[in-house]
Amino acid sequence: MTRICFVFLLSLIFSVAAKAQNREVPAKSIPVPQTVSPEIQKLIAQPYSGTWNVFPPTAEEWKKQIGAVEAATVKGLPALREQLKVKVEPTTIDGVKAYIVTPETIAPENRNRLLVHVHGGCFASFSGESLTVEPIYMAGFGRYKIVAVDYRVPPDHPYPAALDDAMTVWKALVKTTPAKNMAIFGSSAGGNLTLAMVLRAKQEKLPLPGAIAPGTPMSDLTGAGDSFQTNAMVDNVLVAYGANCDQRAKLYTAGRDLKDPLLSPVYGDLSGFPPAILTTGTRDLLLSNTVRVHRKLRQAGVEATLQVFEGQSHAQYYRDPNAPESREAFEEIARFFDKHLGR
Repeated sequence: MTRICFVFLLSLIFSVAAKAQNREVPAKSIPVPQTVSPEIQKLIAQPYSGTWNVFPPTAEEWKKQIGAVEAATVKGLPALREQLKVKVEPTTIDGVKAYIVTPETIAPENRNRLLVHVHGGCFASFSGESLTVEPIYMAGFGRYKIVAVDYRVPPDHPYPAALDDAMTVWKALVKTTPAKNMAIFGSSAGGNLTLAMVLRAKQEKLPLPGAIAPGTPMSDLTGAGDSFQTNAMVDNVLVAYGANCDQRAKLYTAGRDLKDPLLSPVYGDLSGFPPAILTTGTRDLLLSNTVRVHRKLRQAGVEATLQVFEGQSHAQYYRDPNAPESREAFEEIARFFDKHLGR
């Protein structure tokens, strides 16, 4: 009889535990934190984008939506270049469009170094001149010369066009600059492509960069990861999994297996990777994507640094050049590169 009661009690405990797997959280209002700069407070307080849950039904309408955002971005570039004292020039490298982004003064230690940038935008947005925002920040605050890849984008050019273009540029650059003197960086989809480039370089037995900086990388396109739940509707940039950004990413993946490491690099073999610095924020929908890559790099014995900014949603570290956090983020990356790149 005692045994029967004990077994019943155990089954009751396991039943309760199973039902408690999902944590019910009461609705609440989340204030703008006072622990960040006024500039970041303004970003945190902004409403969601008007298109976060708008999904155009045709390729042409997607292009129209994307084009409007890119045009608005380009309007702000002259002032950004002037403030950070950076010059941007279009170029072509082995048939791939790119931009050369150069600070007014290249740091003496960086004269023989070169950074390669792959832009974000959920794989489909921010091509053309609009892609130069992040490299302008990096060049201005870090005082590096940068080659920013203007890779082909969907819906006209799905995977692997972006990765192919980035690798074409990498193969050309390693002929003229030692790989150990170069780093690859980019945020969001650019963080994904930064990791995918190293995976592909390993596959093709190409020289690897001296360091990488995948910012808040879209490293798992399957939607796995705790912060897709905890930061849903808290992140005012991406907002939630399955929203506009993920629909743009679907234009890129075009029905392929999302666990392919070249699409979701967190599932790849990260052993032998160069030193990496990853950046995210406490409200970032991709906080878990970033943390999981960091842990997997550490588990593979790779030197990896994780910088997490208070209160920031997705990639808000390059939304306002006046925010002290923006300078801090890119100067941290620059110091990390200086430590690991050849001279």
